[in-house]
Order: sequence, then structure tokens, then C-alpha cells
Amino acid sequence: MKPNARPQRPDFSSGPCAKRPGWTPEALHDAATGRSHRSKLGKKKLAEVIERTRAVLGIPAGHRIGIVPASDTGAVEMTLWSMLGARPVDILVWESFGEGWATDIVKQLKLKDSRTLKASYGELPDLKQVDWSHDVVFTWNGTTSGVRVPDGSWIADDRAGLAICDATSAVFAQDLPWAKLDVVTWSWQKVMGGEGAHGMLVLSPRAVERLTTYTPPWPLPKIFRMTSGGKLTEGIFKGETINTPSMLAVEDAIDGLAWGEKVGGLEGLMARSNANLAVMEKFVAARPWADFLARVPATRSNTSVCINIVAPWFTALDAAKQAAAAKKMADMLEAENAGYDLGHYRDAPPGLRIWCGATVEVADLEALVPWLDWAYAEIEKEFGAKAA
Repeated sequence: MKPNARPQRPDFSSGPCAKRPGWTPEALHDAATGRSHRSKLGKKKLAEVIERTRAVLGIPAGHRIGIVPASDTGAVEMTLWSMLGARPVDILVWESFGEGWATDIVKQLKLKDSRTLKASYGELPDLKQVDWSHDVVFTWNGTTSGVRVPDGSWIADDRAGLAICDATSAVFAQDLPWAKLDVVTWSWQKVMGGEGAHGMLVLSPRAVERLTTYTPPWPLPKIFRMTSGGKLTEGIFKGETINTPSMLAVEDAIDGLAWGEKVGGLEGLMARSNANLAVMEKFVAARPWADFLARVPATRSNTSVCINIVAPWFTALDAAKQAAAAKKMADMLEAENAGYDLGHYRDAPPGLRIWCGATVEVADLEALVPWLDWAYAEIEKEFGAKAA
């Protein structure tokens, strides 16, 4: 039987993610639309994003913060193209986006002095194998596997290489050790529920030193360039963006950060994500057919929560039927307006991916749970017979 109640906001996409509670387009009424981003007003708005970001996240004063083109992907790739090649590189891969950075480094930049430390979905590579005389590229939280690094204790304080961290689904939900990270990237459309196409880039003094003392042997397109004449282009880190941003998206980012301040800053935002994860932990603990893709609790994401279907009838299906059954479950939930965008990422094991970041409400996840039971029962009827 179908449940009676539905989530008020069934927005569980892992990007773009749910808007903050209470958001309406009226939040953008003060946007600098029709104005140049180079105007005094435009630069003030962009600088406000940088200043509020520093305050909420507690980013050290000596770290630069910039707004850059092309979302998290742009922020990561301008880093790889601008900084790599000075040292050997270790690349940590345990899900799709880490795999993408490995492809950039090995197949596009063609860095021969690199090695990839890889783990299967649900697991982490052996972090003890990382060589900190190398530059190290990794995701803090695997958006497509729901597996995160547990903390920063494995990152050497006396590292010679740079720690380059894609934190797009971790920042604002997990406490990042800024002193251990040299480059950190993310995008607005994840934990804070902002809009796409804009990336954030944080550089430590060591990363700035690399930029100003090393010239890569390949050409750099304009949107990747962060130096001029051997000096850092400081304007990028004061709100003078490389290319034209959306001033509507800028206003939306300011709105999200202001909301984050109201709910208690970083501590409040992390608490909201943790409370959402707790709903899913209770759900999984009570159901023999469901389990987390992240096998170790300490590495379990509190944002991109990935659920495996582990019932014997499901695991007896071949890979194509497993994918079809999981897709049918997600499609049914969407058709009922009970939960949107719950399908697993295309490269990940078949299952569900449920966003639990801070803009999602506990009450909506609690309302989703009975619908997960309903949808599971429906696919068992259809596909369970095929496994028998």
C-alpha cells in the first residue's frame, strides 16, 4: 500500500542539490542583474561571497579564495593544468570523479611520473601508501560512492608535495583541516544548494608559491591562468573573476551563505547533515534488504548517501537486471513525487543515492522512508520472480 504522506520537498538530487529551506525566487530580488560584474556593485557582491565563505568555513587569513569558471570541474582542472608536473603525482581513486582526475593527469596531461592508488566502490585506497614527496590529488568525499576520507590524519604535516583536494560534496558538511590542504575546490550547487557553473578555489601559501615559481610545459587557456609575469593575479581572489559570472547565481550564493550563518555556521550545517545521515542509518539498520555502499562507518558520507540493495533475490540477478530494477525503483519514486533524482550514478553499483546535505530537512527524509519500502516491495514483485 502506498504511504499517505509525501516529503514536502522531495529534492534529493546530489547536484544541483535542494535549495535552502524556505527559499523562493524573492531571495534574489537584490541581485545585481543588468550590471557589470566589473562595476563597484558587482565586485562588492563577488567579494561578499568570498568574505562570507571564509567566515563560515574558518579558512585561514593566509589562504586565497577565488570564484572561478566551470564549477568544481573548472576549479580542479585549472589547478591540475597550472600546478602539476613539478613533482611526481599520486592520484587516489575510489569513485567516478577521482577516476576523471586520473584520466586528466594520465591521458590528457600525460604525466609519466604518476601512479594511481585505486579502490573499489565502497572502499578507500590504502592511505598509508601515499608518498608525500609527491603531489597528491584526491576527493575528500566521493559523491558517487558515498565514501569519504575519515579525517586528515593521513596527510603529512611535513609534506613536500601539494595536497590537492576536490571537496565539492564535503565542504560545509564536514570539517576540513585547512592547514593540511594546499588546494581545495568545490561548487555552489552542492551542500549549500546554490546554482551551477561557478567553482570555488582555495589556495594555501604553498600552492601560491608553486604557481609563482613553476611554469608548466603546456599551454594554458585563459580560464586556467592564475598568474601574469610570474606573479599571482591577486584580483581573482578579491572578486575580479576571470570571466563573466551570473549575478543571479552570485546573489543566490550570498543568500545560501547568509542562511548558513543563521543555522549556526559550520557547526550548525554539519549537525544538519549528520542528523540527515542518522535517519538513513536508522532506515538501513531496520531493513535486511538495504545496506550502505560505504562498508566502514567512519568513511560513510553524510551528504551523498549511497544505498545498496542486498536482498538475495536482487544479488542473484545479472548486472543488467540489477541496474534495471534499481532504475525502476527510482523512477517509481519520482513518478509518485516522493523522491526526485534518487538513481545511482551511471558508473556506480546499482542502488540508490540520497542527498543528505544541510539544505535537506530531516522531516522530508523521514517521509521518504516509507516510500522506499513501498518501491522496494514493488520491484521485488516484478524482478524477484525473474531471479527465482
